[in-house]
Amino acid sequence: MLKKGSKLNSILTGSCPKCQNESMYVDKNPLHLGSVLKMNEDCSHCGLHYQIEPSFFYGAMYVSYGLNVAVGIATFIISKLLFNSSLKTSFISIIVALIITAPLVLRWSRNIYINMFVSYDPTFNKKKKNTIPKI
Repeated sequence: MLKKGSKLNSILTGSCPKCQNESMYVDKNPLHLGSVLKMNEDCSHCGLHYQIEPSFFYGAMYVSYGLNVAVGIATFIISKLLFNSSLKTSFISIIVALIITAPLVLRWSRNIYINMFVSYDPTFNKKKKNTIPKI
């Protein structure tokens, strides 16, 4: 389906952008609303620290804004042009669509944002794991 190594694979599955071997999230299902944004600290396969810097994912708010605008425009076009709805009905459908897609947009915005800074590395293996040696 989605080719391992592509950014789209990492964005849609929520997998580690560097190795794409495990999920970045504690709970893979974005519809479990209580844990939609709970992330693992590090990738257990490659050791990538997801919180690259303090407050790193605040930048994902801008991506989320863009995704929500896209959902709103698409919903408006579908309701107005395809179903010939009134303006009031179109705006109500936009609000409903934004509420329904909120958990997905939250995850996708984080996934897109981290994939803007971290790329897939096919040569990366466990020997290069970024861990501090135990003394």
